[in-house]
Amino acid sequence: MAAGRKTPRFYFSLRSPYSWLAYRELLEYHPDIAAAVEWRPFFEPDATSERMLAEAGGTFPYTPMSRAKHLYILQDVGRIAKARGISLTWPVDRAPVWEVPHLAYLVALRKGRGPEYVAAAYRARWEQGRDICDRAVVAGIATELGLDPAQLSGAADDPELRREGVRLLLDIDADGVFGVPFFVHGHSRFWGLDRLPDFAVHLRERLVPARSMPEPAGAAAGLGTRTADDGHAGGCG
Repeated sequence: MAAGRKTPRFYFSLRSPYSWLAYRELLEYHPDIAAAVEWRPFFEPDATSERMLAEAGGTFPYTPMSRAKHLYILQDVGRIAKARGISLTWPVDRAPVWEVPHLAYLVALRKGRGPEYVAAAYRARWEQGRDICDRAVVAGIATELGLDPAQLSGAADDPELRREGVRLLLDIDADGVFGVPFFVHGHSRFWGLDRLPDFAVHLRERLVPARSMPEPAGAAAGLGTRTADDGHAGGCG
């Protein structure tokens, strides 16, 4: 999974509502960028992954969220979703282990169904309010996609996938990723939902000749450049 430094990367988390919103806008307004980037999962390590990460010389950029920030995110995401006409159902996480859904993504990716898995997992979490750390939910997503439910729901128990997950965490550390959504291209970094349009412009200028660049969908109406009304960057850890 290790990417070259010149490969543009989109760090996403199935946990993060801002990452979910960025995912939707990436596909709707910037499909060319969605196709050009490498999609890389960002997840908070459990005790096992944290130990393996430390043994490999890495660290994870995590600070506990304050109650005030949590309440702000509830308000902010609800406001953004309403402005965009998006139906939102807040999930309840019960003793979450984020390796469960994110390492399952690696299995789906190997089977050529990575994008479909991300779509189904985001739909389950943010539209249906389901607990995607529940292995039964992941098994149901696998069945929906025609994949092996035991293989996906048990991905966190696979030693090889655990090691691959730690390699991803090491890349997160190396890329200086401190929250999601996070976009990286070379030495350029963009954090947050509100920085997606800037990243899209940056990447188009460097990967596509200016005279042949298509106008992104919704550009004429000013879509895809909206920001939260309080100037929040639209990112979280």
